Amino acid sequence: MNHPGDPPPMAIPVSTYRLQLNKHCRFSRAADYTDYLHRLGISHCYASPYLKARPGSTHGYDIVDHNALNPEIGDDADFNHFISRLRRFGMGLICDIVPNHMGVMGADNAWWLDVLENGPASCYAPFFDIDWHPVKKQLNNKILIPILGDQYGNILEKRQLKLVFSAERGEFSVYYFQHRFPLDPQTYSFILSSQHQQLLNFFDTDDPVLLEYQTLDNSFSKLSPHSEVSMEATDERNRDKEVFKNQLARLCADHPSLIQFIKLRMADINREISDRGQLHALLEQQAYRLAYWHVAGDEINYRRFFDINDLAGLRIEDDAVFEASHRLILRLIAERKIQGLRIDHADGLYDPVAYYRRLNDINTTSGLTASPLYVIAEKIVANYEYLDSDWPIHGTTGYEFAAIVTGVMLDGAAEKAMTRIYSDFIGRHQDFDEIVYQAKKYVITTLLAGELTVLANQLSRIAETSSKTRDYTLNALRDALSETVACFPVYRTYINSYTVRKEDAQYIAWSIEQAKQRSRAADKTVFDFIRAVLMLQAASSNVPRDALLKFVMKFQQYTAPVMAKGSEDTALYEYHRLISLNEVGADPRHFGYSVNAFHHFNQERVKKWPHSLLCLSSHDSKRSADVRARINVLSEMPQQWRAAVYRWRDLNRERKKNSAQMIISRNDEYLFYQTLIGTWPLRTPNETALNDYRERIANYMIKAVREAKQYSSWLNPNEDYEQAIRRFTDRCLEAPGNTSFFQDFSEFERRIRPAGLYNALAQTLLHLTSPGVPDIYQGNELWQFALVDPDNRKPVDFACHAQLLNELEKQMLNNRQALLTELLDTIEDGRIKLFVVMQTLAYRNRQAALFRDGDYLKIESQGSLADHLLAFARKNGDCYCLIVVPRLTLSLLAPDSLRLPAAVWRDTWLLLPPEAPVHYQELFCRKELQAEAWQGKLRLSAEQLFQDFPVAVLTSPGLDQQTET
Repeated sequence: MNHPGDPPPMAIPVSTYRLQLNKHCRFSRAADYTDYLHRLGISHCYASPYLKARPGSTHGYDIVDHNALNPEIGDDADFNHFISRLRRFGMGLICDIVPNHMGVMGADNAWWLDVLENGPASCYAPFFDIDWHPVKKQLNNKILIPILGDQYGNILEKRQLKLVFSAERGEFSVYYFQHRFPLDPQTYSFILSSQHQQLLNFFDTDDPVLLEYQTLDNSFSKLSPHSEVSMEATDERNRDKEVFKNQLARLCADHPSLIQFIKLRMADINREISDRGQLHALLEQQAYRLAYWHVAGDEINYRRFFDINDLAGLRIEDDAVFEASHRLILRLIAERKIQGLRIDHADGLYDPVAYYRRLNDINTTSGLTASPLYVIAEKIVANYEYLDSDWPIHGTTGYEFAAIVTGVMLDGAAEKAMTRIYSDFIGRHQDFDEIVYQAKKYVITTLLAGELTVLANQLSRIAETSSKTRDYTLNALRDALSETVACFPVYRTYINSYTVRKEDAQYIAWSIEQAKQRSRAADKTVFDFIRAVLMLQAASSNVPRDALLKFVMKFQQYTAPVMAKGSEDTALYEYHRLISLNEVGADPRHFGYSVNAFHHFNQERVKKWPHSLLCLSSHDSKRSADVRARINVLSEMPQQWRAAVYRWRDLNRERKKNSAQMIISRNDEYLFYQTLIGTWPLRTPNETALNDYRERIANYMIKAVREAKQYSSWLNPNEDYEQAIRRFTDRCLEAPGNTSFFQDFSEFERRIRPAGLYNALAQTLLHLTSPGVPDIYQGNELWQFALVDPDNRKPVDFACHAQLLNELEKQMLNNRQALLTELLDTIEDGRIKLFVVMQTLAYRNRQAALFRDGDYLKIESQGSLADHLLAFARKNGDCYCLIVVPRLTLSLLAPDSLRLPAAVWRDTWLLLPPEAPVHYQELFCRKELQAEAWQGKLRLSAEQLFQDFPVAVLTSPGLDQQTET
């Protein structure tokens, strides 16, 4: 047994709690609430990245130093105090790490600044995925830096680029606001101008200081150029430049007259602001080219995190890069301060599987920890995709689980009706397949066109090696690649050797066939060539197999961000049939899942990935689980929904217009109404709360239309349309007495609210008891009706949550039955969800082996409401636990009632296998229940089961002896 003060020995967490660490939630604050999390039942904190990130970062993914803690979160002492608090309660820590990229630009990433200063000659140049020899000859041995807010020439004329000298460090840089661009030391001579006539105003011609200055100037000019990359040249350059800079700093410190002269020179250079001026001439000599940010999509020559220019991709497959970027994390693992890792954006890595194996090998062969490291990967899995069970990880972050739970809690029979309502309301049919395809094409041709160009150039070089393929032009290859990527059915394949998995071959064949059908190319044999290359079967004997494999692995790195930006960040914001299905890892084409599909999913998880994380809400969610649960109710009432949205359209017709007569689209209006359904305040808001809610919804709607890229976008915001969105939102959500819509909508929402809350409660219990490790996103132990970030990353009032937990613990001791009644009568305050979480996790901790290693048994139901029940059992040896939740409860609830009466279940039963126990105790109400024999089986009355509480966990008496609070 683990003792307080010891790090937890278990590799598999019982449960995790995601904490968003930033300047609002520091290590010290997290340490203060470890007691609360322990009493909640959490075994491991699961922290967002806490290595040094860009100042002000709310998420921590823009890391600028992998080997330092983020000072905004805390120092070493703060971190160690947090760890000691976790250990005090026998808890562990899972860290979210970011191996794929780093935050660049600014002035705080030493690796990146060194690359800017020294170009290919930098010792950190191999760390970043940079194409130093792109097609555009002007960028040879240069990095394109798309940072400027206007055309380069205009920025020069506005004097927004400033040459600056650090006398203390002997360094020159150009600044663009907060962004620092170090100058190549070989070009310092351009500024130092040691033969300049004005120097004689400060020194005599034979002054030793002047002679030393002139010698130093000459030394800088003789440094090897940044394009010289031989080991001898780079070592000499990197050694000598630092010596010379230190010498310049010493000279300036000892002789202020030198600083005066250098300032005069810089004033001269900064004064000439045309493309014939000295500043431009100086910048042209650097290892980078400053450019308007709009050119990034076409010409950028470093790999990014998606299309974010200030997140540069790392070559983590390189041993030196891995070691340099994992030094601190590996030390913390060795010190047993970290028990698990979450690998962010694993599909962006050159070779994810090799990366997992390296982590696993380090952990198992070097004796870093006494037990295996718990490793999960952020990975989105398509419905028809399976992870390779040979991967040395414990599973994914669980997006697919959130999708199956959302799907089973809606009425799939309403698909046709909901499709027709949506199509009729917006006036056209929306085909999600076509939306995704077009969205991916948009991403390829605008946001990620530069990366496609790099791939096309590599493919062209391969084609040139054979007489049978050399006639494929660069444009033909580029167009064919674009079609293939746009048709790719999964995020990526995982080819990392000369053997191609069957699944990967199928995905490649599918994409090639679809691309052929869509292409208008005159010669479609180009697709056969691409297929042969992707399958490592190119016929030319002149093509080294290594070149083919390198191309395939770079291709795989490209399809993942295209899918993410096209599907997650575009298509999901354009298709609004039922937006609870529009979630990361979900597929809106699948309108719900049957109970049997839910069982099959869990049974497969037990076999293949029993310790994968289970997620309902995360920092990446488009909508929190509770929002989705409320929206799902619409599937149970399609005709009432149709009547309502048409009524609201008529009521709000005049509210759509602004002074310019621009109106929001019907598609966005349909999104707006569903968003209100999912987020409407459970308590009547006062004026301040209503203003805050109105602002939240307006900000969300503007973000949504930018992501959809139909009427506005992040690249080209349409201010008129966004103003129409904001005005429509404000007018619809005016004070209750000022709008008939407000009153009509609130009455409609009030009728469906109880069913939505029952959905949310049911899926909470499924989350905590299904095979895998449940992860609770911060604050979601109570009702949480959050939208996409930044709405879902707001600080949590842990003090309030802890007080509610204290009160529940006291009330359970005094009168459990009275508490259950109160929780049901006040279901809207969220304490009922907190109660279910704390009670279920307490049981899960006591029976950790049952949930870690136990089987999953499907439980059948019988009777008039059989389709409204979902039940399964967990079994491990003699330990047996039965979980039962209701679904599709709208029709079972009496009007204006928050209670789901037990009497509705009068003729509905659970059918148990013969080997199941006869006697049970219900976890929440502590009631004893007994199954009865029926036709060779055992059965339990659903009416008896739900007499006192709307969800149930039945435990085997005698096997759960530990008394709980």
